[in-house]
Parts: sequence; C-alpha cells; structure tokens
Amino acid sequence: MRIDAHQHYWKLDRGDYGWLSPHMGVLYRDYLPDDLKPLLQKADVTATIVVQAAPTVEETEFLLALCEQEPSLAGVVGWLDLEAPDFEAQLDRLMRSPYFLGIRPMLQDLDDDAYICKDAVIRSLSILAEKGAALDLLVKTQHLPSAIEMLGRIPKLRAVIDHIAKPNIAEQAFEPWRELMQEASAFPNVHCKLSGMMTEANHTHWKQEDIKPYVSEICRMFGPDRVMFGSDWPVCLLAASYEQVVSLLLQTLPHHWPDSAKEKVFGANAAAFYGIGTTFES
Repeated sequence: MRIDAHQHYWKLDRGDYGWLSPHMGVLYRDYLPDDLKPLLQKADVTATIVVQAAPTVEETEFLLALCEQEPSLAGVVGWLDLEAPDFEAQLDRLMRSPYFLGIRPMLQDLDDDAYICKDAVIRSLSILAEKGAALDLLVKTQHLPSAIEMLGRIPKLRAVIDHIAKPNIAEQAFEPWRELMQEASAFPNVHCKLSGMMTEANHTHWKQEDIKPYVSEICRMFGPDRVMFGSDWPVCLLAASYEQVVSLLLQTLPHHWPDSAKEKVFGANAAAFYGIGTTFES
C-alpha cells in the first residue's frame, strides 16, 4: 500500500485561504479529489493524508467531511488555535471523527519565530501529546531552534517535520539547517516528510542533483523508519507534476536501502506514525 502523507484540497470560495491570490498562478483554483484521483491511480498510490491549508477550524471540518465522501482519504491533519482557552474541548470534538489525525499550526507564516514555545502553546501541545494526536511542524530553518526546545519539553509528543524544514535548495544552502535537523532527529518521536523539496529549488531549472544531497542527509539522520513520502500536491505544481515528484524520490532515496525500506517510506511509516489501519490495503 502506497500512502501520500501530505497533500491538500481547497475551494477558493470558502474564503479562508488568505495566502491564495491570483498571483499564485496555477494554484489559484479549486483542487478537489476528482482532480487528484487519476494521478493517484497512475502512481499506484492507494491513500492520502490531506493537510490543512487555512488557519481555521472550519476548513478542518470541511476536510473531515471530504473524508466521509472520498474513499482514498485516510485522514486529516487539521488546525486549531493553540492559544485558545477551550483548546482541549475543541480537540476532543475533532477527535470524535475517525479521520482526525492531528494538527498543523502554520508556524512559517507567523511573525514570532519562537511562537511554539509560548506558555499557552506548550500547554496545548502537552494536551495533544497526552491524547495521542500528532503534530505537523510547518517550519523553516529559523524556526528549528524553538521547535527543538519545545520537543525537549514535551517528550511524549509525536511530531513530523514537513517539507524537510524548507532549506534553501535553490542556493544549495546546508548550514545551519543540517546541524539543526540533526539535533531534531535525536528525538525518537520525531519524523520527517520528504516533501515540498522541488518548490524550494529553482522552479523552472531544478535537477535531481540539486535535491539528492538533502534527501541523503535526511535519510542518514532519520533512518528508514522515520521518513515518509508526501507529494505536497497541488503546491508541487509550481515546479513539478505529481508523477515527477514520485519519480524524483524513488531516484534519490539511498541506493543501499532495500526495497522493504523504500516501501516503508512510501506507506508503512505514515500508517504507523498517524495510526492508520489496514482499511486501505489493496
């Protein structure tokens, strides 16, 4: 079973996608399951995890409703206000859905790089950890020191770093990204998504050789049990097709990894991390 651990759906007329505007080109339209289905079939992907793209509870509810209609959807990584006084009650309500897997604060869009360490946020994340839900970390290099501090304070938290923390691949920058990701990888409950890499490279002139060193570093740090494939579709369309994203990762994973390890990257690791059952086995 192949699982795409990171993709998005949106409807523009919902009105809560503040980052989406006409200048976003190919992204500025609705993207829904019928758009992705033929691409999944071609890539032999059985199930996907849809991730929030708006900082609203209403969008999370919209995605959970999609899961009730779309057989390929394994679950939702949604959004909640980590500073809300009723965070626990809101989390409990969302967790009643069997499709709710965890939350993702949009840290990369916040003015405060250390937001994740605020007292109210730490309290909410501690609740998240106690209840067994997951945290997706949408961060860039400058957010990693605070993310690492937070992880040290909540050792039970299951977290996954999205898009390998968005290093500047276009300029082949490695430090301090590499050192900080090495530190993050020391937490056994922390995983990493091999996703969103082409859009951090030159959108029109990226090459496999640009991205492979970053994949190699992440695989060295996290090993074959803590990395997972994510397409970041449709955002990936800024730089590459769905087919190209899948092909690139297949070509850049460590050659010495056996097929069984690569199969984990393309499904089993995501299933284990998010607690997805065998419903989607083909």
